[in-house]
Amino acid sequence: MKKVYFLIVVLAGVAISGCGSLGGGGTRGEVTGVRNAKSFRATVPLNMVYIKGGTFLMGQTDQDVTFAQTAQVKQVTVAPFFMDETEISNTKYKQFVNWVRDSIAINYLNDQKYYTQPGKGAPRDPNGKKWINWKYAESNPPFGRKGKSASANLQKLQGLYYQGDDRVFDRNEIDVRLLKYNFALFGLRDASNYRNDKTKKRSDFILRDTVTVYPDTLVWLNDFSYAGNEPMVEGYFSHPAYRNYPVVGVTWRQSRAFAAWRTRLSDAYKHSKGIAENLPFELPTESQFEYAARGGRVGTDYPWGGPYIKNAKGCLLANFKPGRGNYTDDGGAYTVNVRAYFPNDFGLYNMAGNVAEWTSSAYDESASTFVHDLAPTFNYEAKASDPEVLKRKVVRGGSWKDIGYFLQNSTRSFEYQDTAKSYIGFRCVTSFLGRDIKDKR
Repeated sequence: MKKVYFLIVVLAGVAISGCGSLGGGGTRGEVTGVRNAKSFRATVPLNMVYIKGGTFLMGQTDQDVTFAQTAQVKQVTVAPFFMDETEISNTKYKQFVNWVRDSIAINYLNDQKYYTQPGKGAPRDPNGKKWINWKYAESNPPFGRKGKSASANLQKLQGLYYQGDDRVFDRNEIDVRLLKYNFALFGLRDASNYRNDKTKKRSDFILRDTVTVYPDTLVWLNDFSYAGNEPMVEGYFSHPAYRNYPVVGVTWRQSRAFAAWRTRLSDAYKHSKGIAENLPFELPTESQFEYAARGGRVGTDYPWGGPYIKNAKGCLLANFKPGRGNYTDDGGAYTVNVRAYFPNDFGLYNMAGNVAEWTSSAYDESASTFVHDLAPTFNYEAKASDPEVLKRKVVRGGSWKDIGYFLQNSTRSFEYQDTAKSYIGFRCVTSFLGRDIKDKR
C-alpha cells in the first residue's frame, strides 16, 4: 500500500513540474518564450531581388508636360521587400493556367493512373495532388493493362473541351472559359475599419473571388483599329517562341489571382518541409514600384538615371515608341524578352518600357496629398455594383507602345480592374521578414 501511495506522489510531482504547469520545469520559473517547431531563415525567393528599405522623394522630377498634377512630390519611406526581377513571363503564367486546368480535369478523370508520378522536377499542386500526365491521358494508341482505347478514356474529358459547332476540324481543344480559379483573401483593412462593430463576423471580411485565368489573346486586335495583329493573337501566349516574353491580356483581378495561387504553391511546399511560410505574394503598391524603379538613385527621370533615353553610343535603353512611331528602332516591334536591356541598380529588368504593370493601389488623382508618408498606398476593394471610376487601378512603367514620357519613374496612369490590354502585365512582391539580409545576386 505504501508503494502505491509513493507512486501517486511521484506521478503528481511529475505532472506539476511538467510542460504547461506553473511549476517552471526546464524554464526554472523564467519566461523563455514559446518553442517554435518551424524553422525560419530569410532567403531570397527564386528569381526575386531583395530591395533594401529606405526613403525617397516620390513624385514628379521633371516638367509635368501634361499638367496633370497627379504626382506631387512627397518624401516617403518604404520597408524592405522582395520583388520579381522581371515581369511575369508567358511560361510562368502558363504554369498557373495549367494548374487550374489540371485541377478541373482531375474531377473528370478521378483515376490515379492519369497523374504524373513523383520524381525529379515533378511538381505538385498546393492540395497535394499530382499534375496530370496529358501525354498519357490523350494518347492515341490503346493503353492501360486492360487495353482500353484512347477514345473511351478521353470520353471522361469531353466536358473540358469545346463542343458541337465550337470545334474546329473536330480537334479536342480546352474550352478556356471553363478555366476558373476560386480563392479567398482576408480583408485586413475592412476588419480594421469595423473592428468595434459587434454585428460583424469574420466571414464579413473574407474576400472570395472566382476569376477566369486564361489571358484575353484578342487584345492584340481590340487595342488597335485596322491593324493586322492576327499572328500575335494566334501565337503570343501559346507558341514557345514567346515563352520568355511578358504575359499580357491579363486583368488586374487575374494578376491578383495569380499572386494568391503563387502564395498557396509556396506555402504548400514549405509546410511539407516544416519551414515557416513567408507573407503572401502580392502586386506591388504604387510607392514600392516607384522606389524599386528608381534603383536607389535620387532625382532621376528613368530607372537607368537619365535624363536621356539613349546611352552614349546612341542605343535606346528601353522598349517603347521612339520618335513618331519607329517601333523597331529599340529592337522589337511589340514586346521583347523579359531580360532584354540592362537592369537598374537594384537588378530589376524593364521597370520602364516593354509592358506597363499593374499595382495593388487604387487610382485617385489626389492620392499623393492624403496617403501616409510611411509605406503609402491607397486601396479600395471595388464591388461589381460600384461605378467605373472606383474600379481604376494604378498602372506604372510605360510600355512598348508608349512614348518616352510614360517611361518616367514618376508618371502615373490607370486602367480599369476588369480590363485587359496588350501592353499591361505585372510582377509580384512579398514582404521581407527580419532585420537584414545580404543581397546575393
